[in-house]
Amino acid sequence: MKRIIAVIAFTLLFITVNAQQKIAWSFVAKKGANNYYELHMIATPPAGWHIYSQTTPEGGPIPTAFKFTNNALVTVPTAQPKEVGKMVSYFDKNFKVDVRYFEGKVDFVKKVMVKGKIKTNISGTVESMICNDRTCMPPTTQNFNIALN
Repeated sequence: MKRIIAVIAFTLLFITVNAQQKIAWSFVAKKGANNYYELHMIATPPAGWHIYSQTTPEGGPIPTAFKFTNNALVTVPTAQPKEVGKMVSYFDKNFKVDVRYFEGKVDFVKKVMVKGKIKTNISGTVESMICNDRTCMPPTTQNFNIALN
């Protein structure tokens, strides 16, 4: 009986920790001039956690990566979104590479162009990973769908 209670308690603790350590994402488009839109893909990790840059080198932790679904009505440049936030860069002895991450909120900004004066959406996924000073959570994938009105 004690063993069953211990297993249940450990499972609940693990589920609680995993449930609390997620990135809060928000997605919004801001209309610019001449059918251009700025996509703002904003990540807010839990307090004490950080999210990795898109430019974290190979051999390091999983970098944040955006994939956009093809939409014939939207031109999406191949360049990575601009990162706006407090970036920290240091040499990580565990990974043996220079690691780049953001403390607190980071706004990934990408300009796209709609072909004509129409309403459409742009969708895709973002893969990201968060860590704190002691541990990392497994990478997660978040779907997004942003209205371009």
